[in-house]
Amino acid sequence: MNYKTKVIPLILSALPLLSMQLYAKEVLTFEPVAQDMTPIIRSALKNVKDKDLKIVFKKGTYKFLPEYASSEYRRITNHGNGLKKIAFSLDGFDSVEIEGAGSEFVFHGQIAPFEFYNNKSVKVSNITIDWDIPFTFVAEVMAVNEKLGYRDVRPVKGDHQWDLKGGKIRFPNVDGFSYNYLGSTLAWDKNEKRVVHGGIDSKSKSDNVEDLGNGVLRIHERLKDYPPVGSLTSSKGDRETHRYAPAFQVKNSKNIVFDNVVIHHALGMGFLFEKSEDIQILNSGVYLRDGSERLISTTADATHFANCKGDILIENSRFENMLDDGANVHGTYTIVDKIIDSHTVMVKFGHFEQTGFEFTGQGDEIWFIHQPNTKRESVNTVESVNVINEAYTQIKFKNSLPKQLAKGDLLENKTWNPTFTMLKTIIKNHRARNVVLKTPLKTVIEENFFSSMMSSILFRGETFFWYESGAVEDVLIRNNTFDYVAYAGKPHAVLNITPRLSKSFNQDEIYDRNIRFENNTINSFGNRIVWADRVGGLTVSGNTINSNINQPVLHPDSPLFEFVNSENIELKNNTYNGKVQRVLIVDDSSKGTLIDDGSIK
Repeated sequence: MNYKTKVIPLILSALPLLSMQLYAKEVLTFEPVAQDMTPIIRSALKNVKDKDLKIVFKKGTYKFLPEYASSEYRRITNHGNGLKKIAFSLDGFDSVEIEGAGSEFVFHGQIAPFEFYNNKSVKVSNITIDWDIPFTFVAEVMAVNEKLGYRDVRPVKGDHQWDLKGGKIRFPNVDGFSYNYLGSTLAWDKNEKRVVHGGIDSKSKSDNVEDLGNGVLRIHERLKDYPPVGSLTSSKGDRETHRYAPAFQVKNSKNIVFDNVVIHHALGMGFLFEKSEDIQILNSGVYLRDGSERLISTTADATHFANCKGDILIENSRFENMLDDGANVHGTYTIVDKIIDSHTVMVKFGHFEQTGFEFTGQGDEIWFIHQPNTKRESVNTVESVNVINEAYTQIKFKNSLPKQLAKGDLLENKTWNPTFTMLKTIIKNHRARNVVLKTPLKTVIEENFFSSMMSSILFRGETFFWYESGAVEDVLIRNNTFDYVAYAGKPHAVLNITPRLSKSFNQDEIYDRNIRFENNTINSFGNRIVWADRVGGLTVSGNTINSNINQPVLHPDSPLFEFVNSENIELKNNTYNGKVQRVLIVDDSSKGTLIDDGSIK
């Protein structure tokens, strides 16, 4: 046997007025072995009888293969639902603690590393996650001919795998699996390992690729934007399957701590939390191994929080080289599909990667949002939930439904919203945004270092496409450093407030409220700093803006500050070092309540 089970009695000091409790915690201890750990872990977990579990790994390297993993159908928000191979299925334990002692877990192929479902306490410490073969295709651009519509590339070797078959590039070519096409493809600076200045995503689906010899491929494909010669391009496969599973999925759990947990690669997000509460990510990260020849860490967000509650804290962590956001904190809008009776509605999900998500449960309070308004209006309490299938759910409420409720209106879960704090964390050299914020409760972003190709801090509640709620009401962004932000080809800003609403909703109504952007240092090449639409109450004060990055200005007609359909905006005590082309654009609806001390002219 490669593991041993020990039962250690523990005596816990109870809270005042409660009796002393005695319970056993089962401890599994593992030592590094050469063979696949997956069946060893599976067998050990199957024999655990206790509800409190501790797993200890002696320091070393552990290999996990998918062949003998548990196979279960899984619904994973913002990923693809389906049959998943699972290495650690940790469902239903009262408490789970995993101590890695600095061990490295190396996964192979399509496998979901960790699932924590229905746990009352989770702690994971001192573990590094990686894959032996990354699920990306990386190539250096050798030549581009826009007139004839082709680009010549030299695929990067090292750990990557690929094949050319039927005129198509097939990758990652692992255990018989490859993506159907290159998919989302983006150009990166070879030396800096960050997206090129002015970079824009392309969707590559070429089925006419020829081998020119000497390791060079010619991809015949007309693109709107071609990558620059000398850059690296990354591709992550077809949209239908390129998000297999996160490295860590936590669902319906609470009291969660990740401490000194590092993810070098994952087949989706790094850390994903669904309907969970009280979460801490400490001294952890998603980034490339030092000295690695790879370009991409996770193929989606570093961290993602969907309909969580309690307090979320990310502190002293590092997120780099992902193919999506550093952190995304949001709820979920569901769409009223049918009013069944005076207390009951049928709702549906708006995005295909939300299907199967647990939107609500008995006792939850729900906001009703009535077209064309976006305000959270009446509140009702859920009496019962009947899940029809992955797309449709029937919800019965304790009180009568609002009389104005109509098909197409939205429901938002009031109960499941968190406070969110990010402190002393580095997010840089990745695609998309540093932080996406969509919770109405208190949010603090302080003493971080941010660099992002798109907007650094994005507020975007959506009644369209992603259907991610919702409007913020209390945000403090203070004492951060923003260094080289919004260098994508399309317009972005350091701070971008931009609701995305479907046509049935008012496009002028105030959405986000009470945001303070204070005492930050911004190192810029001339891009927008604050771009706000439909915000009520925004203070921009005490910020130092330095025009000190030697890169071309991408959108020279853009101002430092732009406000549309907003109210109660205040600009004060900000400084700008450099030559400013245009300071402010403000529309008539925002001008009347704008306070500008003129500190930047």
